[in-house]
Amino acid sequence: MLSIPGQPGKDVCDRHLGVTRRDILRVGGSAFLGMSLGQMLQLQATQAAENSSAGGPGWNKAKSVILVYLQGGPSHLDLWDPKDNVPDNVRSPFKRIGTKVPGMDVTELLPKIAQVTDKLTMVRSMSYTPVGLFNHTAAIYQIHTGYTADKVSPSGQLEPPTPKDFPNFGSNIIRLKPPTVPMLPFVMLPRPLQESNVVNKSGTAGFLGRQFDPYYLFPPGDDMDMDKMSKIRIDDLKLRPEVTENRLERRARLRDLINRGMPEVDEAVKKYELNKYYETAIDLVVSGRARDAFDLTKENDAMRERYGRNTFGQSCLLARRLVEAGTRVVEVIWPKVANSDNHSWDVHVGLGDRMRKQSGPMLDSGLSALISDLDERGMLDDTLVVAIGEFGRSPQRGVSTSGNSNSDDGRDHWPYCYTAIAAGAGIRRGFVYGKSDQTGSAPLETPVHPIEMLATVYHAVGIDPMTIVYNHLNQPRELVKAAPVTGLFA
Repeated sequence: MLSIPGQPGKDVCDRHLGVTRRDILRVGGSAFLGMSLGQMLQLQATQAAENSSAGGPGWNKAKSVILVYLQGGPSHLDLWDPKDNVPDNVRSPFKRIGTKVPGMDVTELLPKIAQVTDKLTMVRSMSYTPVGLFNHTAAIYQIHTGYTADKVSPSGQLEPPTPKDFPNFGSNIIRLKPPTVPMLPFVMLPRPLQESNVVNKSGTAGFLGRQFDPYYLFPPGDDMDMDKMSKIRIDDLKLRPEVTENRLERRARLRDLINRGMPEVDEAVKKYELNKYYETAIDLVVSGRARDAFDLTKENDAMRERYGRNTFGQSCLLARRLVEAGTRVVEVIWPKVANSDNHSWDVHVGLGDRMRKQSGPMLDSGLSALISDLDERGMLDDTLVVAIGEFGRSPQRGVSTSGNSNSDDGRDHWPYCYTAIAAGAGIRRGFVYGKSDQTGSAPLETPVHPIEMLATVYHAVGIDPMTIVYNHLNQPRELVKAAPVTGLFA
């Protein structure tokens, strides 16, 4: 298939993202070009070498990435973009407070984050135009993969995960930049991405194959169980009592000996790189790095209290431990499903009470401790932390923007303007990027599309966002069709 574009950026809602090389020329499969598999792989290798010359502010600063995914869509007006001199149904019920940096005021829900604003950037101009993206699941897919899903119902629901899905950004990263030590490359915790009965859509490696899936650390217990992280099971990372390390390594040597005597079998499975995966598994078990990283009891009580004795706080602490042990990507998912009650960010009702008593204090302790702890250990220099939801909340309370009903103290979904937090790996400290209008309804300057934020993550780890991958039909696709926001970097 060959396609030549008409209007620039015609296949995106946000025209400022512009034209990509796939808009200019799209080739539907390497067979069209008469390429052999070997030639295609050689082309990919050449492209990778070319991409290594990319640069600019922030390029290749991050050894690791921690995505704090605030699933449910937190209200920017009630957290980190408070507004004054606005109508009563727009004004936050929470008071504005100053922070360590003038111009970076937050609400009274975030007194601890107020003390670490000198270590982070607030992006107050996150924005996109929704087409089938006004509800959680479709928007979640976009921020994790950089693409919109093919099958979206009017309510935003999707089909379950399939091997045809675009990969989660973390899967792309660990494929192109695997860890350099025997450690789990990508860990997702403490619950899957979910809305209603659609579970883990965009939380897999999709067409890259299951070998690039995250390690799913989902302890037992429901979303209201604040002690879930004490129930972590890592049996697959432990040796059985009767199997010593020497015995396991002898088994590996025996397997290699057998394989050398079976050249036909060895050749038949060579393309699957089984040796690589087998050796990685043995290294993980024998080294004990992952097993030790998961053991939160190695942290003193003061540190655990600092992060917060709840699922979110302990997940943030575990993220730091995993990165410290060599994990490349960690995704901490807000521990309450979207489209729900209690400490969910999906505050269609009861915003004042829920955010003041539940979600606000949890976020404040966990995120502030993560950023300051990384900084104190010297790890913030090469660890990128991004905290973001799939969208924000409506400036006016009590109105419907997505077909949901909302009480007078509830806000509906709002993708047109919201806030994200970024820190570490060369990100500017004590900085506000972009600006929202008087009511937090739209960006006044420098809008940032969520896929541009994703491109920024790839850029920070030294991967060109325009790197080509091949999907399940062997069609070339960019990692993400957007440019990084280099203005976020010092």
